[in-house]
Amino acid sequence: MCGGLCGDVQDLSAFPDLLTGAVRMCCAGEMELITCRTFIRQRSIGDASALSAYYLRNAEHLTRWEPARPAGYHRQLEWLRRIEADGADAVHLVARLQDAPQEIAAICSFTGIARGVFQACHMGLSVDAAHQGSGLMAEVAEAGIQHMFQAEGLHRIMASHLPENQRSAALLQRLGFCREGYARKYLKIAGSWRDHVLTARLAEDAGPERDQNR
Repeated sequence: MCGGLCGDVQDLSAFPDLLTGAVRMCCAGEMELITCRTFIRQRSIGDASALSAYYLRNAEHLTRWEPARPAGYHRQLEWLRRIEADGADAVHLVARLQDAPQEIAAICSFTGIARGVFQACHMGLSVDAAHQGSGLMAEVAEAGIQHMFQAEGLHRIMASHLPENQRSAALLQRLGFCREGYARKYLKIAGSWRDHVLTARLAEDAGPERDQNR
């Protein structure tokens, strides 16, 4: 799902090196993606505290775009349990700014990964309220998308957004996602079943829009 979480529509031409960003292996053998401003890794148990802090400080920013959560859902212990239960059907990426690595700045998750003849997944995004409108979410999302197509070998990435969320719609369009449908009462968001616009991007699609005049 991509609800109000995708409130970041800056032109991707601001990041000319984005599609050729470095990929390196960390000391623990984990993959790390490098973009112009961030480094991105798959979440691990060491991220539990930072994830808890991220969601607690962004509660007002994110609540209306997410499922209703029970009390204590974002406690550090609960995040530790969820991370320990992560399986092969999802890739959860956390991004930190290179000049402020203590905090998580954005999250990009690819869930419901299906193999076989489908080779597809769903994408969900969120960005810290402090970085909304800076183009950071687009930068992180495109790096994650390229990883899923190139390293994971997927063919289709799907994302949905609430009809009234024009920020999400604009971001997905700039990332190269095409509208494919409209699903009634598709997801239960903030306690209510809500319609969603369905979009997708294929591995062979052109990718992010760029301003040819810049």
